[in-house]
Amino acid sequence: MENAARTERSKYNRKFLAVLDGTDECAVAVTFAACRMRRTGGIVKLLVVIEPDDFQHWIGVENVMRAEAHAEATRWLDEAEARIKTFGDIPVEREIREGNKADELEAAIAEDKDISILVLASSKSTDGPGPLVSSIASRSADALPIPVAIVPGFLSDDQIEFLA
Repeated sequence: MENAARTERSKYNRKFLAVLDGTDECAVAVTFAACRMRRTGGIVKLLVVIEPDDFQHWIGVENVMRAEAHAEATRWLDEAEARIKTFGDIPVEREIREGNKADELEAAIAEDKDISILVLASSKSTDGPGPLVSSIASRSADALPIPVAIVPGFLSDDQIEFLA
């Protein structure tokens, strides 16, 4: 039973997953995950999904665009990991995947049974909660076998620390 495997692990193997996409809200999700892991123990897992639609061109151009996308993803991961380290000695795992963001997110969660919560931050915009939050919310109820924590994107670090 898949869900039983998720409940029978040590809290120190437990992971909070934060998805990075270059938006300001990512820092909010990362901060929340770091504060919770500092308080409860566990690992912050950082995921960047590179969507292949971004480089469907001639082969030479595609290779350059893919390399640039991976470099940008690595920069986002470096920045998020540095942010986490400001909150203490919190273990971090990093992963870069290519594909549809929602599909790859589901696959990452299915493959890593230690992921116990997906942490997302809502957009600060009045246009809606943001594309990833909207995408996850529109999927079927059984698409993710874990809770999703949606943190308001406008919260300050101090507010997040208080809540976490």
